[in-house]
Amino acid sequence: MNIEILELAPDRVRIRFRGESHTFMNMLTDEILHDPTVDVAKYNMEFQYSDPELIVTTDGKKDPVQVIRDACQRLMGYCDELLEDVTTASTT
Repeated sequence: MNIEILELAPDRVRIRFRGESHTFMNMLTDEILHDPTVDVAKYNMEFQYSDPELIVTTDGKKDPVQVIRDACQRLMGYCDELLEDVTTASTT
């Protein structure tokens, strides 16, 4: 995944995700919003096939980049659980 950090402050980050779609961005944004330190998590795609920009702001208690990392770790955990469940179901 190719990203470009467009803006970085202690309580705000704006990142462009090259080649990603609504599917990934919706999932990531939703997971970021589970963090109680997050004020805003949204993304914008100017045109249908343009690269989305994610904006995350926090209350200052947590680094917004760390919030994104934590959300990605949780998403990976969900995927691992699903793969395990599918493997278990297909062997029974």
